[in-house]
Amino acid sequence: MFVELLLAVTVLTVTAEDARQEVICAETGFSRAAERKDKDAFLGYVDPDARFISGTVARGRVEIGEAWAAALAIDGPTMRWRPAYVEVSADGQIALSRGPYRSTTVTADGGTRYSWGHFISTWRRNDDGEWQVMFDSGGDAGMEPTPAEIDILESEPVCP
Repeated sequence: MFVELLLAVTVLTVTAEDARQEVICAETGFSRAAERKDKDAFLGYVDPDARFISGTVARGRVEIGEAWAAALAIDGPTMRWRPAYVEVSADGQIALSRGPYRSTTVTADGGTRYSWGHFISTWRRNDDGEWQVMFDSGGDAGMEPTPAEIDILESEPVCP
């Protein structure tokens, strides 16, 4: 009986860690799509009923695509983010990720300007088992990143 219970707990732990890793990879893929300025791939990570808050609320993929048009434009700022924290619900269907982001802009004189902040994303596993963003928001624009946040932002998780 004890061995069966231990095995069940181990399976649940592995499953929770697997879900956590899936969200890390989804969040990283979401950022990479924005870094590549690939609007279709970016919106593929967005749940059809998503809400993104950045000054105003953008509802659904069309509005979110419009709200992110400048960041996804070839000559727009480049956004990059990586999760520092990921928590998955006990049923493995909802997750929250949080971490640093950086916006990089080329200035008129050819220099580079960075703006740092934190993001929070809420993910939901869809019927196909894929993770999609339900809610997204950023804050702390203009913050000074810590060395740990810079390391997180420069990290590349191993993802399939």
